[in-house]
Amino acid sequence: MRKLLLITLILVSSVVLGQEYPYQNSELSIEERVDNLLSIMTLEEKVGQLVQVNFSKVLTGPPADDSDAFIRENIKKGKIGSVLNLVSAEQTYEAQKLVQEHTRLKIPLLMGLDVIHGHQTMFPVPIGLTASWDTGAMMLSAQVAAREAASQGVHWTFSPMVDISRDARWGRIMESGGEDPYLSSQVAAALVKGYQGDLSEVTTIAACAKHFAGYGFAEGGRDYNTTEISLNTLHNVVLPPFKAAVEAGVATIMNGYNDMNGRPVTANSYLQQDVLKDQWGFDGFVVSDWNSIGELMIHGFAEDKKHASSIAMNAGNDMDMMTYGYFNHLEELVKEGQVSEARLDESVRRVLRVKFRLGLFEDPYAYSNKKREKQELGSKENLAATKEVAKKTFVLLKNDSKLLPIKKELKNVALIGPLADHKDVALGNWRAKAITNSAVSIKEGLSGLLPKSTELRYAEGCALSTGNRGFLDQFEMNESDTTGFNEAIELAKNSELVVLALGEDCYQTGEGRSKVSIQIPEVQIELLEELVKVNSNVAVVLMGGRPLDITRIEALAPTILMTWLGGSEAGNAIAEVLIGEYNPSGKLPVSFPRSVGQEPLYYNRKSTGRPTGPDNKVNWSRYIDSPHDALYPFGFGLSYSDFEYADLELSSDKMKRGEEIEVKVNLVNTGSYDGEEVVQLYIRDHVSSMTRHVKELKGFQKVMVKAGETKGIVFKLSEKDLEFFSANQKWEAEPGKFSVMVGGNSRDLQELAFTLED
Repeated sequence: MRKLLLITLILVSSVVLGQEYPYQNSELSIEERVDNLLSIMTLEEKVGQLVQVNFSKVLTGPPADDSDAFIRENIKKGKIGSVLNLVSAEQTYEAQKLVQEHTRLKIPLLMGLDVIHGHQTMFPVPIGLTASWDTGAMMLSAQVAAREAASQGVHWTFSPMVDISRDARWGRIMESGGEDPYLSSQVAAALVKGYQGDLSEVTTIAACAKHFAGYGFAEGGRDYNTTEISLNTLHNVVLPPFKAAVEAGVATIMNGYNDMNGRPVTANSYLQQDVLKDQWGFDGFVVSDWNSIGELMIHGFAEDKKHASSIAMNAGNDMDMMTYGYFNHLEELVKEGQVSEARLDESVRRVLRVKFRLGLFEDPYAYSNKKREKQELGSKENLAATKEVAKKTFVLLKNDSKLLPIKKELKNVALIGPLADHKDVALGNWRAKAITNSAVSIKEGLSGLLPKSTELRYAEGCALSTGNRGFLDQFEMNESDTTGFNEAIELAKNSELVVLALGEDCYQTGEGRSKVSIQIPEVQIELLEELVKVNSNVAVVLMGGRPLDITRIEALAPTILMTWLGGSEAGNAIAEVLIGEYNPSGKLPVSFPRSVGQEPLYYNRKSTGRPTGPDNKVNWSRYIDSPHDALYPFGFGLSYSDFEYADLELSSDKMKRGEEIEVKVNLVNTGSYDGEEVVQLYIRDHVSSMTRHVKELKGFQKVMVKAGETKGIVFKLSEKDLEFFSANQKWEAEPGKFSVMVGGNSRDLQELAFTLED
């Protein structure tokens, strides 16, 4: 009786407000509105909400056999709930109009786009962004990207990619937060909060954590390949960033192309239903990757698209991106009882919930705003933001001769290299609406910042080897053309300092760009060899989207600055670091190998039973032709300052359950420059029910320390920080001995121990 009265009141309220249905009443809760809308939807209308198609000539996956006319007609029928790749306020407005003018219930379209590291204003690629170890900078980058994208009618980005990646051969390591689950979790949470806020403003967009799960563990580092991941590694390494994204309120999750332990993740109910929705309480929706439902057939896991759609739906995949499996077969599957209507309703509820949270039912056109579009895209404010963020991402790997910062008294500087005057590579791959050749080059940046008394002279040296700039394997390789060498050598001979800009093309990294060689092109290394013969003062500025094998470069060059793919203002940001206006503070989020043969390479390895031994003995875990550790380890990065760690102490050598211990260390800036240092805290669990890593990052602080200053740094360790997914298949901290390690990277650490007591 009470429920009937409530429904009557809601209906009366809607009539008073001039609304046809209660779901149109913004005074009601989202769940009440979803309940009402679901109760009046037909089966066809429900299925339509779970269908996403590409409504653009822009392709971010293999093309489908459809047309604009076909898509328009089915949007009008309410058979499509989301579209991809519309990228202007006018286009998104017109698409939304098809729904509002032709469908019965006027359920707004959800517009999706790959806004990965910026929209028109490009920020550093995600692996570079992570190198900042600055969650505020990460959040800012997502906020700017969201504002620009939202102004064009985009509601939803397929970012952040939070796949843990330990293999530099994998092209999509560029999009990741690197090899460590703790750092990647901080990145995931920061980006989700940056994109979304609380989704109450038209300047925010829904985020999507991907790829759930294990995609970054592809065998051989080959994209789309199979994965084998134990429960131990899955829960302790792979899943934590996804959980962090869920706890940050991420609106959507995307699964992946890989099969894991014999079951494609798109069809994995343990991941999508048991862990994500039941255990973690995720209330958004799961979207397939582009045609990943259809690819269940290629995996040999489904007979046809109808079978694949049934498997995916019952495994917890809510929305179908670009398979047309749900479009063609889901209604029939429900009628046949192969998919229950309750299961269908759950998925539709999840999609509608996100649309309500975005405010699309109040004003479906609010995001498509030509005035905001004109104000936001590439604005001075946004460009200033990307420059400030980019500076924080650069990692000074080597500065033996203190060539940097560039000394003001130099009379001339030679700027050489295929990337010295390049205006496109820094924009990176997955560049959304970036304008080709719009990045600031290093030459432009330095020209504007060097003193007038310092002459800047330029030579290309050699051309750039360019990568695949589409869905065809087309490469323009330059591995042997040395015609520009002589000019560069003469310039180097007669210069006090050489700044040499080397690296890989931005399309040699990213989706589908896996490589067996992670060196930069040979001709560039040969150029470096020739230049150091005539001038020992060579500072290498390195660009790339992955950890690179730079062993030969490290042996030749006294100074190396890793700048990743730094975005729209890369040249200005690099110049400010080169001349010392900004002191580099980035740290590696991935290990740089001595050789590709070490891959996959990561700092938080297991001990194994024979971890070390004398060099003249065979039987221990090592290579006979190379050291087994990284050339530059996870967390590594120098500064123009010099930092020392002193007086490490613990508040107690015993921790009882439910208590905390304090970890204190003094950080001393012994150099002559003010600078930032990322202080890193690691732990080791010495004896446990499952083998543990030799060290695990559990905290970090990025702190500014003035020249000559000492700062006391304090961390608090709780029982929760000691937890892991144990042999009991649950998260718990087991009693016993733990080491605490603090330092400036994962290799150079001070260590103390304590005991966790029951």
